[in-house]
Amino acid sequence: MSSNFKAANSVSGDVDGTGMRIALVCGRFNDHITNRLLEGAENALAVHGVAEADVTIVWVPGAYEVPMAALALIENGHADAVVCLGAVIRGETSHYDFVAGECARGIQDVQLTTGSPVIFGVLTTENLEQALARSSDEDNKGEESVRTAIEMVNLLRRLENDEQA
Repeated sequence: MSSNFKAANSVSGDVDGTGMRIALVCGRFNDHITNRLLEGAENALAVHGVAEADVTIVWVPGAYEVPMAALALIENGHADAVVCLGAVIRGETSHYDFVAGECARGIQDVQLTTGSPVIFGVLTTENLEQALARSSDEDNKGEESVRTAIEMVNLLRRLENDEQA
């Protein structure tokens, strides 16, 4: 059921990254996927106006280490937002469950603790084919994650300044 309700105060972010400092934290494990996500992220940064000089790329061993690097980037003032990229592909052991869950929890903890956008662009897939599909030119989660980061920085800035969209 639809309604004609219109909120008096509506705030949203846009995807203009001009002047924004964005960091990308990339897990090396499954780097054949992470590199594809990184390429999509770099394309989105350029399209949305983020200058190359305002981009920091950090590589860590794997998805489990991503949250710590994200925290260091935010705490040390290197970025307005961090985009976390990696790939955890289910295997024959329970290792996937521990890594994927703890990576997601860690990223969320950093975001909520620091008050800065830290975006979960880590693929958690059942198989390689799914990871390839989500890191393709047609559907690249790295690109999508950058748009989310830029939108969230702008949204938080508007909320901080009590602006209305």
